[in-house]
Amino acid sequence: MELTYREVIEKKKKDPEFKKEWDALEPEMQLVKAMLRAREEKKISQRALAARTGITQSDICKIEKGEANPTLQTIKRIAEGLGLRVDLTFRPLT
Repeated sequence: MELTYREVIEKKKKDPEFKKEWDALEPEMQLVKAMLRAREEKKISQRALAARTGITQSDICKIEKGEANPTLQTIKRIAEGLGLRVDLTFRPLT
């Protein structure tokens, strides 16, 4: 029986070192998910978003794949290209 991606991750998260690294990536993963969700909801292609923001389509693709570390300025440009604004919050560690 093959495991799903989610099942594999949950199994790996039992390793404290893996879990620490996984948790450290959470803010980046939230950003990528929010960007993808907004772009898909608005039915905007990567190419169209690139045209709206002046960011290359390949850079948008890298950001969405988690292969790039965009600056806050780049994130703001993407949000504006999607007709949105960036909202940052600081929360207590749990």
